[in-house]
Amino acid sequence: MKNRFHTPTFMVNAAIGSSLSILALGGIYFWLSSSTPIEEQVTNKTQAATVEATEDASSTSNINTQEITVASPEVVATLKTDLLTSEYVAVGAVPTETAADILEPSDIEKMVTVSHGDTLMSLLVAAGATRSEAHGAITALTDVYSPRKIRPGLDIALTFAPPSAPIVEVKERDVGPLRAMQFQPSVERIVKVSTTEGEESKYIAEEIQRPLTMKMARSTNEITSSLYLAATNVSVPNDIMIKMIRAYSFDVDFQREIQKGDSFEVVYEAYYDEDGNLARTGEILYGRLNLSGDDLQLYRFTPSSGFTDYFNEKGQSAKKALMRTPVDGARLSSRFGKRKHPVLGYTKMHKGVDFAAPRGTPIYAAGDGVILRANRFSSFGNYVKIRHHSGYETAYAHLKGFAKGIRKSKRVRQGQVIGYVGTTGRSTGPHLHYEVLFNGRQVNPLGVKLPAGEKLKKADLKNFESEKAKIDGLIEDLKQPAAIAKLNTN
Repeated sequence: MKNRFHTPTFMVNAAIGSSLSILALGGIYFWLSSSTPIEEQVTNKTQAATVEATEDASSTSNINTQEITVASPEVVATLKTDLLTSEYVAVGAVPTETAADILEPSDIEKMVTVSHGDTLMSLLVAAGATRSEAHGAITALTDVYSPRKIRPGLDIALTFAPPSAPIVEVKERDVGPLRAMQFQPSVERIVKVSTTEGEESKYIAEEIQRPLTMKMARSTNEITSSLYLAATNVSVPNDIMIKMIRAYSFDVDFQREIQKGDSFEVVYEAYYDEDGNLARTGEILYGRLNLSGDDLQLYRFTPSSGFTDYFNEKGQSAKKALMRTPVDGARLSSRFGKRKHPVLGYTKMHKGVDFAAPRGTPIYAAGDGVILRANRFSSFGNYVKIRHHSGYETAYAHLKGFAKGIRKSKRVRQGQVIGYVGTTGRSTGPHLHYEVLFNGRQVNPLGVKLPAGEKLKKADLKNFESEKAKIDGLIEDLKQPAAIAKLNTN
């Protein structure tokens, strides 16, 4: 049987069909590579029709051409690629390159805060720096600031270069090299460590001093409920009030003697930054408490001994041999004398005074002296006893713990922290049990007449009178509206 696929007629027809197919494919390829895109042809026809219609109407020739858009080269290229690869992708869904993709990525800023137990090395490495970068930055820092002085609570700003490669799901480091480190150890000092230009691995450190302006500030107010609230209502900084309370703590029982209608006045140093904001405070130059009509004035003065103190208007030191209240911000919760014991339940002599305060509040040595004992002692719990001069002793009970270095035979100075408020021993809550002993017997700490401090004489008294007059003049200037007064202490 004759095969029809081998006939001359079939062979000629097949050859012709194949040639036409090849020519058709070549034509399509030529059209894709060099011909005008479909969108552009349609646009050109539309433009021509618009021009023709406009000419017939005797109007301007370009009125409608501004509304016609031409396909961008990126869209045309995408269309061609899809056709050549036989893959269909919606042109509108293809992301286009934006200006943000072209720009260089910006530096990465991080803020870290120093906590207890942190080292600067551990903080930098945890934030993303390599140990080599951290070591280089810390080494440079030591030229202007000791890393050992960094304390918990300090905020440190870090600047990193962007990562050199895109961040993937599993990547140990999401930043580039460490470029800078900056912190402010004090209100007037900024420390900065940064890389040198063109050298990513070399660091230099610098100190920036913030200029502060010192002005004298004066505040006064009537007391309606407490000294603290009266001071807060006229924006007296807390540290100034603490200093004032300490200065008066030898003569004034702040729990019992402050009454409604009393008043206070304080003059102190205030330091302002370049924007006029209060940056920090300095020393108190003058204080006045009016208690039940009696004025108690104190002036700051440094006698020839070199020890700065506060003196009344007669040159008598405010400091006494012992402090009546050896803890700040405490509430008198139990007085000296007979009382029903809160734990034992029967009436018993209370041979001291109790000051209720939050657990951990610092306790101060009431006067200069030598520690007789600092250990656990019966129902008193943690206990400290100090011997002072002139036959006086003080005792402190129920402490949470002892301050560093507090032990038997250790000498302490008045106002030195010796321990912290707690509730050890026979106690119902955190408080300080405070005793004053004279010749071995407990006396009322709030009622005993304590030995007076230094009394200025001769040249010291003369210099004090001069300084007092200067401060009095300053106070008068500060009372004037919009007064700008400074004390020249030279």
